[in-house]
Amino acid sequence: MGIRVSSPYSSKAGLAFGLIFEGFIMRLFVGLSFPNDIRQSLCVLMSGLDGARWVKSDSLHLTLRFIGDVSTRDAADLDAALSTIMEPVFSLRCLGLGHFGKGDKVRALWAGIVPNDGLSRLQVKVERAAVRAGFGDEGRKFKPHITIARFRGRKPRNLGDYLDVHGAFSTALFPVASFTLFESHMGHGGSHYIPLTNYSLTA
Repeated sequence: MGIRVSSPYSSKAGLAFGLIFEGFIMRLFVGLSFPNDIRQSLCVLMSGLDGARWVKSDSLHLTLRFIGDVSTRDAADLDAALSTIMEPVFSLRCLGLGHFGKGDKVRALWAGIVPNDGLSRLQVKVERAAVRAGFGDEGRKFKPHITIARFRGRKPRNLGDYLDVHGAFSTALFPVASFTLFESHMGHGGSHYIPLTNYSLTA
């Protein structure tokens, strides 16, 4: 299928430099993106919480497997392994809110996902493909979620009140017809995620 390599070597000359010297490092993860109506539903949640750094609408995603920093050659191996995955289209639904962190140290606010066999099977296949491509076992239990905000320092004083109002958040079912290999770039206002390759699920 092939990877579309992005900045900082977005030109043909830059890409050639990265391929020849293998000095072009890409920070990658595999995930799902969402239809516009689901993004809009998530964006409705993005207010009224002290100190929250809200995730931009076009950066909302569900991570299936974090890969990390890799060379272009290793990225091509991963792409080849992901391209072999066969899994039927399935549907997901968001349900509930939660956060990562304990006590006064809260790192992120997330929207949950209703457990789904199709999602679980796809995640297992993505994990196996990553291992076949030479990446180690991630070694942690898969907990599907969509990060909607991040925090610096102590947890917001009004987090409890916010969850009382929004904690029962849910969406309608939405179809998942593909998964994506993303490249992550740090920039002004946080991380920016560039889709490199989409892998279609079977109808």
